[in-house]
Amino acid sequence: MTVVEGGERRRDSVAHAFARVSHRADIVVIHDAARPLVTDAVIRRTITAAGESGAAIAALRARDTVKRASSDGAITATLPRDEIFLAQTPQAFRREILREALEHPGDATDEAMLAEHAGHVVRVVEGDPRNLKITTPDDLATAERLLGAASTPALRIGNGYDLHRLVTGRTLILGGVTIPFEKGLEAHSDGDALAHAVTDAILGAAGAGDIGRHFPDSDPAWKGADSLDLLGRAAAIIRDDGYSLVNVDIVVIAQRPKLVPHLDAIRANLAKAMHADVSQISVKGKTNEGVDSMGAGESIAVHAVALLNRRV
Repeated sequence: MTVVEGGERRRDSVAHAFARVSHRADIVVIHDAARPLVTDAVIRRTITAAGESGAAIAALRARDTVKRASSDGAITATLPRDEIFLAQTPQAFRREILREALEHPGDATDEAMLAEHAGHVVRVVEGDPRNLKITTPDDLATAERLLGAASTPALRIGNGYDLHRLVTGRTLILGGVTIPFEKGLEAHSDGDALAHAVTDAILGAAGAGDIGRHFPDSDPAWKGADSLDLLGRAAAIIRDDGYSLVNVDIVVIAQRPKLVPHLDAIRANLAKAMHADVSQISVKGKTNEGVDSMGAGESIAVHAVALLNRRV
């Protein structure tokens, strides 16, 4: 980066900088430091248009009715709104056009005006209302709000719950892990209550319904389905809606079997299914102290809470 000394006028500062631009440069772009919220898209549009026509600026079409008034405030004319544009920066020029513009006598409020006076046509491309010029304290406050909105995540919380009976003749699967036990969970699918609860949690956080809506047990297509596969499908749904997983916290309530030996494998399976990191997955096993069907070893219940992030 090269820093040059500014001049008394805007055109003097631009001329000082232009003098340091490489002769190999084809397009020269000028931008106000007072417009810190400019986007890549606006810059690209301006450069492309300058490459095609020689000179271009970003600008906003006037949305309000535009009046011309005398010094005493009396309206002298109403200007055609569809012909009025509010100039922004960046302003981009082919090197030779900018050189001729800066050599043109007189002062101007921007380089486009100098180029016009030098006989060049300057194109207008679509600017951005957020590309505001910070001139007053109110402008600064507006820019800070826009920056805050761009960087603040929209957090969404979802709660999932599932409970299945333990029955003989079924394989016990939790979080995609087959756990040695004399009973398994009764269900239309593979009975993975843990995966079901997490699926409901992430779908709920995204406002995308629940597992029954997307994979109804009335549909024979899901009979005996791999619940981790269903979780992966649900994760794809929320990603398509613009959400990403922050974390999920799971509590499995089961008197037996002990889940501690299987927790790492469960976390790894869930992370893989949701395209997440294992550090984003927490799984805890709890007994029900002999109370109710869970405490009697007749069922297993799972609670899951998911936190999603969506940039606004």
